[in-house]
Amino acid sequence: MQTNKKVQVGIVGGTGYTGVELLRNLASHPSVEVTMITSRSENGVAVADMYPNLRGIYDLQFSVPNIEQLKTCDVVFFATPHGVAMSMAKALIEHGVKVIDLAADFRIENLALWEKWYGMTHTGADLMTDVVYGLPEYYRSRIKEAKIIANPGCYPTSILLGILPLLKTGLVETTSIIADGKSGVSGAGKGANVAMLGAEMSESFKAYGVNGHRHQPEMVEKMNEVTGTSVDLTFVPHLIPMVRGMESTIYATLTQDTSQEAIQALYEETYASEPFVDVMPAGSLPETRMVKGSNMCRMAIYRPAGGGRIVITSVIDNLVKGAAGQAIQNMNILFGLDERLGLNQVALLP
Repeated sequence: MQTNKKVQVGIVGGTGYTGVELLRNLASHPSVEVTMITSRSENGVAVADMYPNLRGIYDLQFSVPNIEQLKTCDVVFFATPHGVAMSMAKALIEHGVKVIDLAADFRIENLALWEKWYGMTHTGADLMTDVVYGLPEYYRSRIKEAKIIANPGCYPTSILLGILPLLKTGLVETTSIIADGKSGVSGAGKGANVAMLGAEMSESFKAYGVNGHRHQPEMVEKMNEVTGTSVDLTFVPHLIPMVRGMESTIYATLTQDTSQEAIQALYEETYASEPFVDVMPAGSLPETRMVKGSNMCRMAIYRPAGGGRIVITSVIDNLVKGAAGQAIQNMNILFGLDERLGLNQVALLP
């Protein structure tokens, strides 16, 4: 499918953090051209006026989303609130336009479950056969043929990449998976929110969503698919006082006496050919700054004190591998491009 013609890209909802991350990463992509970016509230505003880091990079203005104009694109990214992509996707895919949704409209296949967690009616049931979950490391062959990509949530990306090798091989019990996630405040989005004020969250650390978080059913559905059984996952997210970055610590109980060395080898073999997963040497301690600004997931695997539990620690940038970067990786797969295009940024350190 790869040609010399640049892929024509539209972005719906470009004023949030994921929208500007799409623009930042696509700026270095040699095979795409961003032709339009939409925002109802910022219609007519120059992209460079809202995001001065993009001065001299884009000569674009925000415009009101117009379905006929979006049909001229090859692919449309939706960096919008939940419910928007499902209302526009049908008209686009019928015209041959690929859709990549960075929100949650298509992430959960069980639509009754989706409606329970998102509190609205799902209007895209007839589209679900065209949807593929966009975790490239596990769904790459299906992504190539998809019409709609459901870009995974940030927590599910870091946690599924961390636990799926063990679940696929049956090396851990499915009844006692625990995932402890920590995210920077950019994961809450750009909207005004008192709880996200510097004076409210700085020098503090808290759990949230303990009684239930929308990413939990998303992860369980994929874990069930891999194992063919019902996985019991306890997931507790936390807010940490930094802008971007995510660390997930995952705990699982071994079903057999498997050595630390064998498990390390399993992970290294599983991700050996993956450009954006780095299984670090045994004894490593991944830090969020190791991936800041990059599309990389770095992880380490432990069997503490030779006991019966495995501990995986996984770090990503929630705005890149957890959102915009993974969306671009999916786009590259869709159009037969090198997955690394537009995503070769080295992490910012310090």
